[in-house]
Amino acid sequence: MKQPGQNGRVVAFIDIGTNSIRLLVVRLNTNHSYTILTRQKQQVRLGEGEFEYEEILPEAIERAVIVCKTLTDLARTFNTEEFVAVATSAMREAGNQQAIVHRLRQEAQLDIRVISGQEEARLIYLGVSSGLHLEGKRAFFIDIGGGSTEIAVGTERNYQLLESFKLGAIRLSNQYMPHTDTGPISPERYKKIQQHIKSSIIRSVKKIRKLSPECAIASSGTAINLAEIAQKALHPSGSSEFVLTHRDLKKAIGIICSLSIEQRKKIPGINPERADIIVPGAAILDTFMQELSLDSITVTSRGLQDGLLVDYLSRMDEFPLLGELSPRQRSVLQLGRSCGINEAHARTVTALVLAMFDSAKEQNIHSFSGAERELLEYAAFLHDIGSFISYNNHQAHSYYIIKNSELLGFDLKEVTFMANLAKFHRKKSPRKKDPEILELDVHEQDALKKLSTFIRLGESLDRSHAALIKHLRFTASGNDAIRLEIVARGDCQLEMWGIESEKKSFEKVFGKKIFFDVIGDTTSP
Repeated sequence: MKQPGQNGRVVAFIDIGTNSIRLLVVRLNTNHSYTILTRQKQQVRLGEGEFEYEEILPEAIERAVIVCKTLTDLARTFNTEEFVAVATSAMREAGNQQAIVHRLRQEAQLDIRVISGQEEARLIYLGVSSGLHLEGKRAFFIDIGGGSTEIAVGTERNYQLLESFKLGAIRLSNQYMPHTDTGPISPERYKKIQQHIKSSIIRSVKKIRKLSPECAIASSGTAINLAEIAQKALHPSGSSEFVLTHRDLKKAIGIICSLSIEQRKKIPGINPERADIIVPGAAILDTFMQELSLDSITVTSRGLQDGLLVDYLSRMDEFPLLGELSPRQRSVLQLGRSCGINEAHARTVTALVLAMFDSAKEQNIHSFSGAERELLEYAAFLHDIGSFISYNNHQAHSYYIIKNSELLGFDLKEVTFMANLAKFHRKKSPRKKDPEILELDVHEQDALKKLSTFIRLGESLDRSHAALIKHLRFTASGNDAIRLEIVARGDCQLEMWGIESEKKSFEKVFGKKIFFDVIGDTTSP
């Protein structure tokens, strides 16, 4: 496998599914980060009619060839050097598989690898789990495709179960909902679909129960669309589209089944292109949630494509971002490196900030937990990321970049909090009237004021970017005062000027006077 050259190299990943074909183009950078250049998706309905005839129909083949050629041409405009392309359920069951593979090679210059259901489940698990913060919990993963459904049980690092079922939205639609029947779905027909699903998964359900997953994650367009319907049709004024309750799913299914295909297309949140296949897709999710007694399931847009990327990177000798890092650590490091941060300075400031946080807690200056400490660590590492746009006002740019980046494993509240910590690492301190403050609840506002003060001090203590401060800690100095003991490697006058300018801000936030004690490093030669 080639390593990134001087300017990096571009790789394209293509997933030829039963319903859609997806493209992901990525630049692998020389600093072991990557940049997503484009994501594209086009519905082709490759499996339409195939499961009846055991061959992909000529018109579906034509659609697939045209779309693959268009997507590969697009990828080449980014100077793509390598294509990694896989095909799933429709292709692996097609009697004319080889003829289609040959056509794609000839007309789109694309070599396709047709993968097994087990391999598809593994790649989906990799793609989804690598973007989650599971905190050591074991999760149930499900991806509902057009021709098959893949499931996994595992943590964010390892899986204990992988399975693939011949259950998919298009497959079941072909079987139970003929094209000529465009009216509502009766309760009797829905029960037949559910019974078919239940009999197909009964043995696997027992295995899943034995593994006792603590949470559930659903990927794929079907799950996303069902969550969007539940949010917009049932909870238009609120609720999170990222969590779908079984209760809301049942209500959404009731609405969908009561309508004709044309009426379904007008349901708030629905993708009109899925109107004819959404019912069997929903039945698969409904049945699994029912059999596993799942009250809710978290929905994610990550899937097979992301798994292809993770799998590719894991086999590169010089790409250490995966390793033992958690999804959160990987995504923060990936963002920082992709924006070219000064990593040495970022790590120095982070170490100083965490030393202040820990010793301040020992002195009862604050009572924040490990959750706030973790977010503080990541915000401190990314505090200067806005310099990627411009040094002037870079704290505001840092806020914008963090707030609008796809930081995997974090929820929106956590991302917003980290963005605010980075914003207030220099210039003005947080004030009640600041619009950013209004995004936070009372506890977060208090945490922002205090924790951003640590970042301001940490930034000042590496003002020269020379890592002159070897160690520091808060020590007691009476009820109304605190001392910051600083061990320096040499002359740190610039750093001392910096923290003197933050003295008033610290005293106002914490209600204590602060004194600085600078001690020379006696271990230096």
